[in-house]
Amino acid sequence: MLSRLPLVACCGLMAWGSLLIPMVSPVVGEDAKVEPGFTVIYNGKDLTGWHKNPEKIGHGTGGKWVVEEGAITGEQDPPGSGNGGILLSDKTYGDFEVIFEANPDWGPCSGFFLRSTEKGNCYQMMLDYHDKGNVGQIYREGLDGASNRTFNIDGVYADAEKKILKEIKATPAAPTKPGEKPVEVPDWSKVWKIAGWNTMKCRVVGNPPTITTWINGTQITEYTSDKKFENVLKDKGHIAFQVHGGAYGWPKGAKVRFRNVRVKEL
Repeated sequence: MLSRLPLVACCGLMAWGSLLIPMVSPVVGEDAKVEPGFTVIYNGKDLTGWHKNPEKIGHGTGGKWVVEEGAITGEQDPPGSGNGGILLSDKTYGDFEVIFEANPDWGPCSGFFLRSTEKGNCYQMMLDYHDKGNVGQIYREGLDGASNRTFNIDGVYADAEKKILKEIKATPAAPTKPGEKPVEVPDWSKVWKIAGWNTMKCRVVGNPPTITTWINGTQITEYTSDKKFENVLKDKGHIAFQVHGGAYGWPKGAKVRFRNVRVKEL
């Protein structure tokens, strides 16, 4: 039980035992900024307009998705069981821009799915918020596993045993081709807000698509697929949030949180 574990507070975080939990600020309500041309697709009250994967997939039967303090909140069901899944928009989108805010616990391997099928085949903007993870670049989920990863993120800890974060650093990933030079990566201490709400933006155009991502106004990647997965993906698909299946990709009790989701069709 969490209530029996020692409580530690540091750098805007609380930790029970080894579990790191952000102190979540109140959700932005009706005054939240909605950019011209965008439509809000999450009402901040319930999951109307959204559904879990309708059949079991590789990550599980769907995971647990609820609204807490105005945010879509996902975790494994039950915690630590390895049973995850995805929460999909009822509506499908082709060429579009989407903006949302994210505030995950440190440790989960989550993701934001673009043009997803009901089974989770998609282009994924990675939200692998853990050591050796990546946030913002693209992974071909349930397709061929290809990725354009050029950097990894790692935690710098105020308390390494309890995984209490002090900051996050990003370092170039190992070159994937002989002679390839490492790329410059953003200063993650300036890009990402630890234990706070971060604004994520994705733009998807064409098929094969060009996908551009931003975090808090900083462009993270512009990726153009070298393949068109006609046997799996169509010109339109769902957007979806992920709770990764398996014990490895999800610490027991960890949660991810999303809010202020809005879309503009292009």
